[in-house]
Amino acid sequence: MRILVFTLCAILGAATAGAEERVLFNGKDLVGWTHVGKGEVVVENGLLKTVGGMGLLYYSGERFGDCVIRVVYRTTTVDDNSGIFVRIPEPPKDAWQAVHTGYEIQILENFPASYVLSDHQKKFGTSWHTTGAIYSMSPALARPQKPVGEWNTMEIELRGPRTLIRLNGVLVNDFVEGSTVPPREHSYEPVRGRRPDVGYIGIQNHHEPQTVLFKDITVIK
Repeated sequence: MRILVFTLCAILGAATAGAEERVLFNGKDLVGWTHVGKGEVVVENGLLKTVGGMGLLYYSGERFGDCVIRVVYRTTTVDDNSGIFVRIPEPPKDAWQAVHTGYEIQILENFPASYVLSDHQKKFGTSWHTTGAIYSMSPALARPQKPVGEWNTMEIELRGPRTLIRLNGVLVNDFVEGSTVPPREHSYEPVRGRRPDVGYIGIQNHHEPQTVLFKDITVIK
């Protein structure tokens, strides 16, 4: 058993040894980033802080294909709402363009009681709209987000048409382009359709008083 474990560790180490990490948020300013829509994302005490909304801060310097996007974030209340966007094909003119052309990886532990449930949500639940879900397209498979105030590490792996999402080491989503998705039943849900293998990435500021903090956004190739 020890020999097997050692061998597996050696294989994994060899596979990641050549990985290149590129830090997109430098902890100082928003160089390389562009904000569209309402509200803003500001740098405060070395962290990205969402303020008001609905808006989107996206990395405008490059589109990303096969890679792992590591995002470290924490919420400030149990009701905080935000998201991480991937596969946005063109520089978005507003936050809604990103919703309808890319994918939002949801950050939202408490589905609001005030929301009117769709027929699909009434039948199958709200895991298509909670942390780790590809918003309204693919449900969260687990709920490993840490309590308010603790840091979470989300890793979004883009492999061609496949999107895998791990939160705090737990696989929470595995989606492949062309998979069956629920019908679009609300105007705020994204338009259905294939997303590109290469696209822009970003983070969402949702609305007052939602406040989510980000301290690390890194791309690993």
